Amino acid sequence: MLPPVFARSRRLLAHTLGACALLGSGVALAADKPLDVPYVPTPQQVVDRMLELGEVSQETYVIDLGSGDGRIPVTAARQYQARAMGVDLNPQRISEANENAKKAGVTDKVEFKQQDLFETPIGEAQVLTMYLLPRVNLQLRPRILEEMTPGSRVVSHAFDMAEWEPDARESVDGRTVYLWIVPAQVQGTWNVQPAKGEPFTVTFEQEFQQVSGKANVGGKEVELVDATLRGDRLSFGIDGETYEARVTDEGLQGAGGWRATKA
Repeated sequence: MLPPVFARSRRLLAHTLGACALLGSGVALAADKPLDVPYVPTPQQVVDRMLELGEVSQETYVIDLGSGDGRIPVTAARQYQARAMGVDLNPQRISEANENAKKAGVTDKVEFKQQDLFETPIGEAQVLTMYLLPRVNLQLRPRILEEMTPGSRVVSHAFDMAEWEPDARESVDGRTVYLWIVPAQVQGTWNVQPAKGEPFTVTFEQEFQQVSGKANVGGKEVELVDATLRGDRLSFGIDGETYEARVTDEGLQGAGGWRATKA
């Protein structure tokens, strides 16, 4: 039998080795997790135009998915005094991003998190930026449409989102930048109470920001003219009269006092 002091030393050594083994295993698991996209930095002139297209301001909260060395959040904070967050799976990139934020003097406005972009909440962002891959964009698309507030902007470097047509597309030094404005959901039939005259109904068909439809006015079916949807702003024409509204949780709040609720 070992003397008590040696027995205690052996137990301590075993516990220490066990802890090291667990720590090493955890690091290995983190390192082994495949990255969703390879790291390729976005040129600074493209970063600048992405933020301009996204209409970033001091009131904007920017989330950058796959933030790399942090240049998009850091630029948003330095140039516009915006709040920003970047996420990346690679701990080396997170370290670089934090160092760049420190050099730029914006650590009070930006944060970087080592986490999976698919597990990152995006609903609070007014602007979502990304330089990912087409398949990743498509995986994110349902969440963007469901979680982000209508009128929020999504800006992507290089890759689109298939049949969801961008609201703007630009070439910056040979690189393509896409802008989408998250559309409100207006699909279906609405009961319209005009400022003057009799109530009527409008039925919208919607595919992303593209809308069309018909109105039923006094028992007569009329095609909508020039129906457009940009974020939470909706407009359409009926018999020469233009209707403009903001889409809210309560319904359509029309300019000039008209309103509509979902049937």
